[in-house]
Amino acid sequence: MQTFGFLGLGIMGAPMAKNLLKAGFAVTVWNRSPEKCAELAALGATVAATPAEVTGSCAITFAMLADPAAAEAVCFAPDGALQGIGAGRSYVDMSTVDAATSQKIGAAIAFKGGRFLEAPVSGSKKPAEDGTLIILAAGERELFDEALPALEKMGKKCLFLGELGNGARMKLIVNMVMGGMMTILCEGLALATKAGLRSSSLLDVLDSGALANPMFKLKGAQIAQGNFAPAFPLKHMQKDMRLAIALGDDLGQPLFAAANANESFKKARALGLSDEDFSAVFQAISS
Repeated sequence: MQTFGFLGLGIMGAPMAKNLLKAGFAVTVWNRSPEKCAELAALGATVAATPAEVTGSCAITFAMLADPAAAEAVCFAPDGALQGIGAGRSYVDMSTVDAATSQKIGAAIAFKGGRFLEAPVSGSKKPAEDGTLIILAAGERELFDEALPALEKMGKKCLFLGELGNGARMKLIVNMVMGGMMTILCEGLALATKAGLRSSSLLDVLDSGALANPMFKLKGAQIAQGNFAPAFPLKHMQKDMRLAIALGDDLGQPLFAAANANESFKKARALGLSDEDFSAVFQAISS
Protein backbone atom coordinates (compact mmCIF):
# COMPACT_ATOMS: atom_id res chain seq x y z
CA MET A 1 0.00 0.00 0.00
CA GLN A 2 1.33 3.40 -1.00
CA THR A 3 2.29 5.73 1.83
CA PHE A 4 0.95 9.25 1.65
CA GLY A 5 2.34 12.19 3.57
CA PHE A 6 0.15 14.80 5.25
CA LEU A 7 1.31 18.17 6.57
CA GLY A 8 -1.00 20.28 8.74
CA LEU A 9 -3.49 18.78 11.20
CA GLY A 10 -5.81 21.67 11.97
CA ILE A 11 -9.61 21.85 11.80
CA MET A 12 -9.55 20.62 8.20
CA GLY A 13 -6.31 18.67 7.91
CA ALA A 14 -6.84 16.28 10.82
CA PRO A 15 -10.14 14.81 9.56
CA MET A 16 -8.81 14.68 6.00
CA ALA A 17 -5.80 12.66 7.13
CA LYS A 18 -8.08 10.45 9.22
CA ASN A 19 -10.11 9.60 6.14
CA LEU A 20 -6.97 8.42 4.39
CA LEU A 21 -6.17 6.18 7.36
CA LYS A 22 -9.74 4.87 7.51
CA ALA A 23 -9.48 3.98 3.82
CA GLY A 24 -6.52 1.75 4.62
CA PHE A 25 -3.72 3.95 3.31
CA ALA A 26 -0.44 4.23 5.18
CA VAL A 27 0.00 7.87 6.24
CA THR A 28 2.98 9.79 7.60
CA VAL A 29 2.01 13.05 9.32
CA TRP A 30 3.62 16.24 10.60
CA ASN A 31 2.19 19.26 12.38
CA ARG A 32 3.81 22.40 13.71
CA SER A 33 2.23 21.65 17.13
CA PRO A 34 3.37 18.03 17.63
CA GLU A 35 0.63 17.22 20.16
CA LYS A 36 -1.93 17.34 17.36
CA CYS A 37 -0.28 14.25 15.86
CA ALA A 38 -1.22 12.04 18.82
CA GLU A 39 -4.76 11.23 17.67
CA LEU A 40 -3.53 10.33 14.19
CA ALA A 41 -0.74 8.20 15.65
CA ALA A 42 -3.32 6.31 17.70
CA LEU A 43 -5.09 5.50 14.44
CA GLY A 44 -1.90 4.12 12.91
CA ALA A 45 -0.18 7.11 11.35
CA THR A 46 3.59 7.46 11.43
CA VAL A 47 4.69 10.77 12.96
CA ALA A 48 7.61 12.63 11.36
CA ALA A 49 9.77 15.27 13.03
CA THR A 50 9.94 17.65 10.05
CA PRO A 51 8.13 18.34 6.76
CA ALA A 52 11.29 17.30 4.91
CA GLU A 53 11.13 13.89 6.57
CA VAL A 54 7.59 13.46 5.27
CA THR A 55 8.25 14.51 1.68
CA GLY A 56 11.50 12.54 1.58
CA SER A 57 9.77 9.30 2.58
CA CYS A 58 6.45 9.55 0.70
CA ALA A 59 5.79 9.49 -3.03
CA ILE A 60 2.91 11.97 -2.63
CA THR A 61 2.57 14.44 0.23
CA PHE A 62 -0.55 16.50 0.89
CA ALA A 63 -0.43 19.82 2.72
CA MET A 64 -3.37 21.61 4.37
CA LEU A 65 -2.12 24.87 5.87
CA ALA A 66 -3.71 28.05 7.13
CA ASP A 67 -2.72 30.73 4.64
CA PRO A 68 -0.06 31.77 2.10
CA ALA A 69 2.46 32.61 4.83
CA ALA A 70 2.09 29.18 6.43
CA ALA A 71 2.20 27.42 3.06
CA GLU A 72 5.46 29.17 2.17
CA ALA A 73 6.98 28.64 5.62
CA VAL A 74 6.32 24.89 5.59
CA CYS A 75 7.68 24.57 2.06
CA PHE A 76 10.77 26.79 2.25
CA ALA A 77 11.97 26.42 5.86
CA PRO A 78 15.45 24.85 6.35
CA ASP A 79 13.76 21.57 7.26
CA GLY A 80 10.73 22.26 5.10
CA ALA A 81 8.92 20.18 2.54
CA LEU A 82 11.10 21.33 -0.34
CA GLN A 83 14.18 19.74 1.24
CA GLY A 84 12.75 16.24 0.84
CA ILE A 85 11.63 16.74 -2.75
CA GLY A 86 13.43 15.07 -5.64
CA ALA A 87 12.72 12.70 -8.50
CA GLY A 88 9.81 10.44 -7.62
CA ARG A 89 8.46 12.86 -5.00
CA SER A 90 5.26 14.88 -5.46
CA TYR A 91 3.59 17.64 -3.46
CA VAL A 92 -0.14 18.41 -3.40
CA ASP A 93 -0.94 21.67 -1.63
CA MET A 94 -4.58 21.78 -0.52
CA SER A 95 -4.23 25.09 1.32
CA THR A 96 -6.23 28.14 0.25
CA VAL A 97 -3.67 30.57 -1.15
CA ASP A 98 -3.43 33.05 -4.00
CA ALA A 99 -2.31 31.88 -7.43
CA ALA A 100 1.08 33.60 -7.11
CA THR A 101 1.91 31.66 -3.94
CA SER A 102 0.83 28.40 -5.53
CA GLN A 103 2.93 29.09 -8.62
CA LYS A 104 5.96 30.01 -6.50
CA ILE A 105 5.77 26.74 -4.57
CA GLY A 106 5.11 24.78 -7.76
CA ALA A 107 8.16 26.26 -9.50
CA ALA A 108 10.38 25.40 -6.54
CA ILE A 109 9.11 21.81 -6.45
CA ALA A 110 9.70 21.43 -10.20
CA PHE A 111 13.21 22.88 -9.89
CA LYS A 112 14.05 20.11 -7.39
CA GLY A 113 12.78 17.46 -9.81
CA GLY A 114 9.43 16.88 -8.13
CA ARG A 115 5.84 17.31 -9.31
CA PHE A 116 3.24 19.72 -7.97
CA LEU A 117 -0.53 19.96 -7.84
CA GLU A 118 -2.64 22.61 -6.14
CA ALA A 119 -5.89 21.19 -4.77
CA PRO A 120 -7.71 23.65 -2.48
CA VAL A 121 -11.06 22.47 -1.15
CA SER A 122 -14.54 23.90 -0.88
CA GLY A 123 -16.13 22.87 2.39
CA SER A 124 -15.60 23.19 6.12
CA LYS A 125 -15.15 20.95 9.15
CA LYS A 126 -18.17 18.64 8.71
CA PRO A 127 -17.52 17.91 5.00
CA ALA A 128 -13.86 17.32 5.89
CA GLU A 129 -14.96 14.79 8.50
CA ASP A 130 -17.44 13.14 6.14
CA GLY A 131 -15.07 13.05 3.16
CA THR A 132 -17.47 15.18 1.11
CA LEU A 133 -15.27 18.14 0.23
CA ILE A 134 -15.16 19.56 -3.29
CA ILE A 135 -11.56 19.47 -4.50
CA LEU A 136 -10.41 22.11 -6.98
CA ALA A 137 -7.19 20.82 -8.51
CA ALA A 138 -4.89 22.32 -11.12
CA GLY A 139 -1.34 21.74 -12.33
CA GLU A 140 0.09 18.40 -13.45
CA ARG A 141 -2.68 16.19 -14.80
CA GLU A 142 -0.65 13.01 -14.39
CA LEU A 143 -0.18 13.73 -10.70
CA PHE A 144 -3.90 14.48 -10.33
CA ASP A 145 -4.69 11.05 -11.78
CA GLU A 146 -2.20 9.34 -9.46
CA ALA A 147 -3.46 11.19 -6.39
CA LEU A 148 -7.13 10.61 -7.25
CA PRO A 149 -7.57 7.44 -5.13
CA ALA A 150 -6.60 9.49 -2.07
CA LEU A 151 -8.44 12.64 -3.14
CA GLU A 152 -11.63 10.63 -3.57
CA LYS A 153 -11.45 9.58 0.10
CA MET A 154 -11.35 13.24 1.11
CA GLY A 155 -13.86 14.69 -1.35
CA LYS A 156 -17.14 13.84 -3.06
CA LYS A 157 -16.19 15.73 -6.22
CA CYS A 158 -12.70 16.20 -7.63
CA LEU A 159 -12.34 18.71 -10.44
CA PHE A 160 -9.26 19.22 -12.59
CA LEU A 161 -9.21 22.86 -13.71
CA GLY A 162 -6.18 23.00 -15.97
CA GLU A 163 -3.09 25.13 -15.53
CA LEU A 164 -1.53 25.88 -12.17
CA GLY A 165 -3.24 28.84 -10.50
CA ASN A 166 -6.74 27.99 -11.68
CA GLY A 167 -7.48 25.98 -8.56
CA ALA A 168 -6.41 28.85 -6.31
CA ARG A 169 -8.46 31.35 -8.31
CA MET A 170 -11.57 29.16 -8.28
CA LYS A 171 -11.35 28.62 -4.51
CA LEU A 172 -11.03 32.34 -3.80
CA ILE A 173 -14.02 33.13 -6.00
CA VAL A 174 -16.13 30.43 -4.35
CA ASN A 175 -15.26 31.70 -0.87
CA MET A 176 -15.87 35.29 -1.95
CA VAL A 177 -19.41 34.31 -2.95
CA MET A 178 -19.88 32.43 0.32
CA GLY A 179 -18.68 35.41 2.35
CA GLY A 180 -21.08 37.69 0.53
CA MET A 181 -23.95 35.27 1.15
CA MET A 182 -23.13 35.13 4.84
CA THR A 183 -23.05 38.89 5.29
CA ILE A 184 -26.40 39.43 3.55
CA LEU A 185 -27.95 36.63 5.64
CA CYS A 186 -26.64 38.29 8.80
CA GLU A 187 -27.94 41.68 7.71
CA GLY A 188 -31.33 40.11 7.08
CA LEU A 189 -31.38 38.43 10.49
CA ALA A 190 -30.32 41.66 12.22
CA LEU A 191 -32.95 43.69 10.37
CA ALA A 192 -35.69 41.15 11.07
CA THR A 193 -34.92 41.24 14.80
CA LYS A 194 -35.00 45.04 14.92
CA ALA A 195 -38.27 45.02 12.96
CA GLY A 196 -39.84 42.81 15.62
CA LEU A 197 -39.82 39.64 13.51
CA ARG A 198 -38.63 36.24 14.68
CA SER A 199 -35.38 35.07 13.11
CA SER A 200 -36.83 31.56 12.89
CA SER A 201 -39.67 32.92 10.76
CA LEU A 202 -37.23 34.58 8.36
CA LEU A 203 -35.24 31.36 8.08
CA ASP A 204 -38.43 29.41 7.42
CA VAL A 205 -39.38 31.77 4.60
CA LEU A 206 -35.89 31.60 3.07
CA ASP A 207 -35.87 27.81 3.25
CA SER A 208 -39.27 27.51 1.59
CA GLY A 209 -38.51 29.20 -1.71
CA ALA A 210 -35.91 29.99 -4.33
CA LEU A 211 -33.43 31.30 -1.72
CA ALA A 212 -33.19 27.93 0.07
CA ASN A 213 -29.64 26.61 0.43
CA PRO A 214 -27.78 24.41 2.93
CA MET A 215 -25.62 27.23 4.31
CA PHE A 216 -28.55 29.50 5.20
CA LYS A 217 -30.35 26.58 6.84
CA LEU A 218 -27.40 25.38 8.91
CA LYS A 219 -25.70 28.66 9.77
CA GLY A 220 -28.94 30.58 10.22
CA ALA A 221 -30.07 28.18 12.94
CA GLN A 222 -26.66 28.32 14.63
CA ILE A 223 -26.63 32.11 14.55
CA ALA A 224 -30.10 32.19 16.11
CA GLN A 225 -28.78 29.94 18.89
CA GLY A 226 -25.66 32.05 19.39
CA ASN A 227 -23.51 29.08 18.39
CA PHE A 228 -20.31 30.28 16.73
CA ALA A 229 -18.12 27.21 17.31
CA PRO A 230 -15.57 27.31 14.48
CA ALA A 231 -16.17 25.04 11.50
CA PHE A 232 -14.46 27.62 9.27
CA PRO A 233 -12.66 30.30 11.32
CA LEU A 234 -13.62 33.88 10.56
CA LYS A 235 -9.98 34.93 10.17
CA HIS A 236 -9.62 32.52 7.26
CA MET A 237 -12.75 33.82 5.57
CA GLN A 238 -11.48 37.39 5.84
CA LYS A 239 -8.13 36.27 4.42
CA ASP A 240 -9.90 34.67 1.47
CA MET A 241 -12.05 37.76 0.89
CA ARG A 242 -8.89 39.89 0.89
CA LEU A 243 -7.16 37.61 -1.60
CA ALA A 244 -10.23 37.50 -3.87
CA ILE A 245 -10.43 41.28 -3.89
CA ALA A 246 -6.73 41.43 -4.74
CA LEU A 247 -7.43 39.09 -7.67
CA GLY A 248 -10.14 41.49 -8.79
CA ASP A 249 -7.65 44.35 -8.58
CA ASP A 250 -5.16 42.41 -10.71
CA LEU A 251 -7.79 41.74 -13.38
CA GLY A 252 -9.51 45.11 -13.28
CA GLN A 253 -12.80 43.56 -12.14
CA PRO A 254 -14.97 45.73 -9.82
CA LEU A 255 -16.08 43.79 -6.72
CA PHE A 256 -18.33 46.24 -4.91
CA ALA A 257 -20.36 43.67 -2.95
CA ALA A 258 -17.30 41.62 -2.00
CA ALA A 259 -15.42 44.72 -0.82
CA ASN A 260 -18.34 45.70 1.42
CA ALA A 261 -18.62 42.17 2.80
CA ASN A 262 -14.90 42.18 3.53
CA GLU A 263 -15.33 45.31 5.65
CA SER A 264 -17.83 43.46 7.84
CA PHE A 265 -15.35 40.62 8.36
CA LYS A 266 -12.60 43.12 9.14
CA LYS A 267 -14.85 44.72 11.76
CA ALA A 268 -15.51 41.28 13.25
CA ARG A 269 -11.77 40.63 13.51
CA ALA A 270 -11.34 43.98 15.24
CA LEU A 271 -13.98 42.87 17.75
CA GLY A 272 -11.85 39.83 18.62
CA LEU A 273 -13.90 37.26 16.70
CA SER A 274 -11.09 35.89 14.50
CA ASP A 275 -11.16 32.38 15.93
CA GLU A 276 -14.95 32.06 15.97
CA ASP A 277 -16.86 30.60 13.02
CA PHE A 278 -17.17 32.93 10.04
CA SER A 279 -20.88 33.24 10.88
CA ALA A 280 -19.80 35.32 13.89
CA VAL A 281 -19.72 38.23 11.46
CA PHE A 282 -23.35 38.52 12.62
CA GLN A 283 -22.07 40.01 15.87
CA ALA A 284 -20.28 42.75 13.97
CA ILE A 285 -23.28 43.43 11.76
CA SER A 286 -25.89 43.44 14.53
CA SER A 287 -23.88 45.51 17.01
